[in-house]
Amino acid sequence: MAVRIIKTQEDSVLRKKSRNVEKIDERIFQLLDDMAETMVKADGVGLAAPQVGVLKRVVIIDVGEGIIEMINPQIMEYDGEQLGDEGCLSVPGKFGKVRRPNRAKVSFINRHGNKVEMEGTGLFARAVFHEVDHLDGVLFIDKVEGELEE
Repeated sequence: MAVRIIKTQEDSVLRKKSRNVEKIDERIFQLLDDMAETMVKADGVGLAAPQVGVLKRVVIIDVGEGIIEMINPQIMEYDGEQLGDEGCLSVPGKFGKVRRPNRAKVSFINRHGNKVEMEGTGLFARAVFHEVDHLDGVLFIDKVEGELEE
C-alpha cells in the first residue's frame, strides 16, 4: 500500500467523467488499498479515484463503521433532505452548506466481484452523493448554498 497525492481543485482531472471498471484485477486491488491508506492518513470520510488521478468509477467511504469499497457505484433510490456542512480533501480548508438527500440506496460491486446493495441515511447518504459526484466531475463547491467558509 502507498499514500497517493490527493489532487486539488485546480487539477483538471477532477472535472472529468470517470469510466466504469471493466475488470477487477490486481491494479484495482492496489488502487483500493492505496485509496484507503490515503484517506485514513488525510483523515477523510470518503475518497474517489479521480482525487488520486485515476478516472475509474471507484470510491471508498468510512462513516465510522469501517471502510466500504465501491466499484461502479450507482445510486438506486434516494429521498428526504438534509442541509449540512461539507468539505473535501481536494478543496483543503474550505467548507460550505450543501443540500443532499437524507437517504440513499446504492448498488456497487465489491473487490470480490459481488454485487452489493447498501442503504443508509445522514452522513452515509451525504458521503455517497459527494463521492459519486466526484466520478462525474462535480465538486461540492459547485453545490454550496451561500458562501464558502475557511
